[in-house]
Amino acid sequence: MVGAALACALGQQGFTVALIENVPPDLSWPKDDYDIRVSAITRASQHVFENLDAWQGMLRRRVCPYRQMQVWDATGHGHVHFDSAEIAEPDLGHIIENSVIQASLWERLIEIESVEQFCSIQPVHIDITQQLASLTLADHRTISAKLIVGADGGRSWVREQLGYESKGWSYQQDAVVATVRHELDHQECCWQRFAADGPLAFLPLDEKTSSIVWSTTPEHAKQLLALENIAFLKALQLNFGDDLGHMLDVGQRAAFPLRLAHTVHYTGPRLAFIGDAAHSIHPLAGQGVNLGLGDMSALVDVLLAANERGEELGDASVLRRYERARKADNLLMLGVMDGFKRLFSNEQPVLKFARNIGLNMTDQLSPVKQLIMQQALGSASNRSSLAKPPIPR
Repeated sequence: MVGAALACALGQQGFTVALIENVPPDLSWPKDDYDIRVSAITRASQHVFENLDAWQGMLRRRVCPYRQMQVWDATGHGHVHFDSAEIAEPDLGHIIENSVIQASLWERLIEIESVEQFCSIQPVHIDITQQLASLTLADHRTISAKLIVGADGGRSWVREQLGYESKGWSYQQDAVVATVRHELDHQECCWQRFAADGPLAFLPLDEKTSSIVWSTTPEHAKQLLALENIAFLKALQLNFGDDLGHMLDVGQRAAFPLRLAHTVHYTGPRLAFIGDAAHSIHPLAGQGVNLGLGDMSALVDVLLAANERGEELGDASVLRRYERARKADNLLMLGVMDGFKRLFSNEQPVLKFARNIGLNMTDQLSPVKQLIMQQALGSASNRSSLAKPPIPR
């Protein structure tokens, strides 16, 4: 998603872009089934998609705004409710299936003549010199450019080939994801229940359909995947409660290991990393793709400014401006999410008492809640030109 967005952004600014994608997205629509991978898209990220002319494609497919958030501690009495009406906003963001985002961006890419797609083929070698970055493909073709961007995920092939270090740790948790039908309307609300073994989130899709992200121990995740549908729904009901009525049906299930990771250097000569290739974060706040879009749009601003000044796009001093623009914000978000994960998974009585008091106090202090919701809109962490509201045409 982040790499496709970068290709769109640079292509519509007149840059010549080669996009290497091993598995191009499925553009067929409508679809009766749901993608089990979804993203919580902030207002700033929505503006990015609007400025790339990809937002309408998402609206045409399937998006769901969320206007409320219910957060509570399963081991105590702590609870906080967020409502976009309290800050006079129409919503706090949108839940969008990853396949919808990918298809809409790809649809836009096809329209941009200066972007060439190299699909269903693996890169096999990278060579970076003072003059060019070159990529050799499995069919022996070579692509040369002033800059190569690794936007190839947490297990970045580009990062591994070039020996760039990534530091972090496993959370000893897996995220079980699935689409669930339930009895009651979700009321355009995200529901998040914190338990000792990890958070359980319900993210709204259609009226009585939600995407779940159930973070738990790897052993429990294996058990959940092995259950028959009826047994899984019973376990889900027991853990979540009755706020959405009875759990009626569940689709395909999958599990993904969770870890924190951060690439030590985002850039080098003729090289930059964005998105999960630069950092991986716990999904409890759904910020992964938003951080990646922040990287992407910051890099675009840096490259546009360098181009206007006649600077070499792949020069290390130019690319360090991008790293300085993003590294502090990303590290702050990684640290905050890591702290939340550790706070809510800690069973020490004093910490349990403190976090429940903190949730309840937050719920009662309107200025604090309003500040949190303003931060959740994403503009504070993405100050790029692409994250600004589009100018009416």
